[in-house]
Amino acid sequence: MLDSDSIEESKPNKNYLLDTLRAPLGRCFGAVGKFVRYIGPGLMVSVAYMDPGNFSSSIASARFQYKLLFSLMISNLMAGFMQIQACKLGICTGQNLATNCRKHLPRYMNAVVYAFAEISIIATDVAEIIGTAIAFNILFGIPLLGGVLLTIVDVLFVIIAYRPDGPPLLLRMFEGFVSLLVLATVVCFTIELANVSNDTDWPAVARGFLPSKEIFSSTQGLYLSAALLGSNLMPHSLYLGSGVVQARMKDYDEKHGYYEPSKAEPRTSKLFCFPSGKERNTDNAHSNLADDATQPEKSDYQPSMGAIKSTMNYTIAELVVSLIAVALFVNAAILIVAGTALSKPMDDDGDGDLENADLFTLHYLLSSNLSKTAGTIFALALLFSGLCGGTVVTVAGQMIMEGHVKMSIPPGLKRILTRIVSITPCIIVVMRSGREGLSGVLNGSQVVLSMLLPFVSAPLIWLTCNKDIMRVKVGVVDEDSESSSSSQIELQEMENGNEEAGAYQPLSSTAGNNGVHNDVENGTIYKDMSNGRVTSILSVAIWAIISILNFWLLASAALGNDVPM
Repeated sequence: MLDSDSIEESKPNKNYLLDTLRAPLGRCFGAVGKFVRYIGPGLMVSVAYMDPGNFSSSIASARFQYKLLFSLMISNLMAGFMQIQACKLGICTGQNLATNCRKHLPRYMNAVVYAFAEISIIATDVAEIIGTAIAFNILFGIPLLGGVLLTIVDVLFVIIAYRPDGPPLLLRMFEGFVSLLVLATVVCFTIELANVSNDTDWPAVARGFLPSKEIFSSTQGLYLSAALLGSNLMPHSLYLGSGVVQARMKDYDEKHGYYEPSKAEPRTSKLFCFPSGKERNTDNAHSNLADDATQPEKSDYQPSMGAIKSTMNYTIAELVVSLIAVALFVNAAILIVAGTALSKPMDDDGDGDLENADLFTLHYLLSSNLSKTAGTIFALALLFSGLCGGTVVTVAGQMIMEGHVKMSIPPGLKRILTRIVSITPCIIVVMRSGREGLSGVLNGSQVVLSMLLPFVSAPLIWLTCNKDIMRVKVGVVDEDSESSSSSQIELQEMENGNEEAGAYQPLSSTAGNNGVHNDVENGTIYKDMSNGRVTSILSVAIWAIISILNFWLLASAALGNDVPM
C-alpha cells in the first residue's frame, strides 16, 4: 500500500509545463518588448513612401486599374533595400549620410551632392505643401493660396519639437506624434478600401500583384512602372533613414558609460540666435562645404560595438515592418481606390475625360459615386499625409544642411528659409493658374526627384561598400598581455547579463559582410561591417535599374512622347 509521500511524488508536477515554457516565453516577450521600444524611426521613414506625390503617381497608374500593383510592390522592395543600406550606414558610423559625404567625399563632389540634395528637399517640400493645401481646400473651403500659407505651421512645430540631441523622452514624443499621423493615414485608407469593396474586383486585385504581359508590352505601362519606381524612393528618405537611428545608440552608450553628451549649451536656446565670435572659432563655423575630415567635431559620435549589436537587428526589423505594413499597404490602397473610382466614366467636369485626373478628380468621384463620407475620408488621408510628410522632410532638410555644410546659420532660420523657397513657386502658380497649375507642379516635382535620385543614392552605395568607412572600433591590443581589451569588455558584458552583447549575429545579406573579421591597425582592433559581395552587387544593380528607368522616362518626355508623370 502506498503511503502519502509516495502518492505526492507520483502526482505530475503542476508547474512543470509553466517552468518549461517560462524561459522561451520570457525571451519571446523580451524580444517583443525591445522591438516596441525601437518603433519610431521606421515609421518616420515610411512617411516618405506615402506623401501626396505618391497619391499623384498612383492616380496616374489607375488607368491600368490594378495591373500596376506588381510594379508598385517591386519598387517598394527595391526602395526598402536601399533604405536598409542607409540605416546600416547611420548605425555603423554614428553619422548620417550628409555628414559622411562631407567627411569622406572630395570637396567638389560633396558640393555637387549637397546641391542635388537641397533641390530634392525643395521638390519634396513642394509636393507636401500642395497636398496639404488641396486637403485644406476640400475639407474646410480654405482658398488654395491660404492653404499654401498655412503649411508654415508644420515647420514651426518641427522647430519647437524636434531635438535630435535632446532628452530621449522628447524625441520619442516627437516620433509618437508622427506615428499618430501615419496611423491616421492608414486608418483612413482602411475605411476607404471598405467603402469601395463592393465595386472592387478583388480577384483582379490579387492578379495585379503578379507580372502582367499587358504592362511589359505597353509603352504606357513601362512609363508608369518607371514613374512608380521613381516616386517611391525619395532622396530625402535616404538621409532621414541614416539620421534617425543614432538616438537609441547614444542612449545605450550613455547608460553603459561609453558616451558622454556634450556639456555645451542646449540647442533650444540657439534656434534663432547666431553664435558668438568665440563659438564661431571653436565650432569652425567659418568652414566651407568640405571641412578637413581629420579635424574633430563636437558632433562626432562613434558608437560602441555593444550599441551596434543592440540596435542593428531591431532597427532594420522595425524598418522592414513599417515599409511593408504601412508604406506598401497605403500605396496599394491608393492605387486600388483610384483604380476602382476612376473606372467610372465621369469626372468633376462631367466630360468623362480622366486622362488628366488629379487629386480633386478622385475626391469628386469618391464623393459622387460612393458617398460624401468617402470623399471626406480621402481628403483627411491627404491632409494627414501632407502634414506628416512636411514634418519629416523638414527634419531631413535640417540633416542635409547641417551635415553637408558647417555654417553659422541657426537651425530654426535654416528651416524657415527652406520652406520660404518651397512656398514661393506654389504661391506664384496658385495666383496665376489655380488648381491646374498646382497639379502640374505636383507632377513636375516627381520628375525632378526621379532625376536627382541616382546622384544622391550613389554616395550611399560607395560609403556602405567602403571597408575603411564601415569598420567599427572593437577595442585596443594590450601588448603586455598580448590580448585584446575588447574581448574582456564583451565577455564582461555577457557575464553581467547584457543580452544585447551576446545575442547579436551579423546580418549576412543586407546588414553585414559575410566575411566579417577583426583588423588590427596601430594597436586598435576594428570589425569590418561593410557590404559583402552579394549585397554590393545587389546595391549596384538596383541603382542601375533605377537610374536607367528614370533617365529613360525623362528622355522619352524630352522627345515629346506621351509620358504620364
